[in-house]
Amino acid sequence: MTRLLTPHIASMTEMREPHKVIEQSNGEPVAVLKNSTLVGYFVPAQAISDESHRMASTEEIKKSMDSRRAITEPVLEYLTDK
Repeated sequence: MTRLLTPHIASMTEMREPHKVIEQSNGEPVAVLKNSTLVGYFVPAQAISDESHRMASTEEIKKSMDSRRAITEPVLEYLTDK
């Protein structure tokens, strides 16, 4: 079962009128389904603003990598021989 990353869902048929889908989702991303299978995400322009995104600093990236090292190292070691 696929985990949807948004609570808003639309069928391919509903996507014939995208302006209605945007109105119903209040401008938030919408999961698009076809025959109950996830096809992709419809992301309205207003959901992506320059103000809500920022670049991670080098220190933040290093901290994130260090915190996940216990998870990633066994995978990398396994893949070394492949």
